[in-house]
Amino acid sequence: MHSLIIFASGRGSNAQAIIDFFKANGKAKVSLIVSNKADAGVLDIAAKEGIPILVIDKQSAKEAALVAQMMEYKPSLVILAGYLWKVPETILNAFPDKIVNVHPALLPKYGGKGMYGHHVHEAVVANKEKESGITIHFVNEHYDEGHIITQARCSVTATDTPDDVAHKIHKLEHYFFPRTIEFLLDNL
Repeated sequence: MHSLIIFASGRGSNAQAIIDFFKANGKAKVSLIVSNKADAGVLDIAAKEGIPILVIDKQSAKEAALVAQMMEYKPSLVILAGYLWKVPETILNAFPDKIVNVHPALLPKYGGKGMYGHHVHEAVVANKEKESGITIHFVNEHYDEGHIITQARCSVTATDTPDDVAHKIHKLEHYFFPRTIEFLLDNL
């Protein structure tokens, strides 16, 4: 069975979708959840699911000790599911081509520093885009510039609010992110 480590900063809906998907099919398990926020909702999910957690700060995120702790879980992939910090080089170097992120837009549009969550949906609506979507990509040293694995699209209507777009994006994320992870695991 494959081991996954999830990094998350928020309430954890993508983490829950991944946990549920792999509990149902048995191909992988989430072995560790790492968060940069001690009050993140994803930590409640971890407690409910019996998954170990690590809460990190800017300094510990860069330290070799974190990489050593992660290595103990022998992860097949490291998953960024709403993780808001840039991944430090120590982790990138330890897990080359093994760190996967989901971005709530069709990259290269609406990517880069500061473009996350509601900021993206507000920009999509303000620019009167006709579609939006998600991009699942490998992580490199630049925000949202890693090799694209897949994209999924949804329409954006003239009456959609940023919250409407967010709802559509979450549906795409919850469906496509676990299945893309499964595809990657099947092809390691």
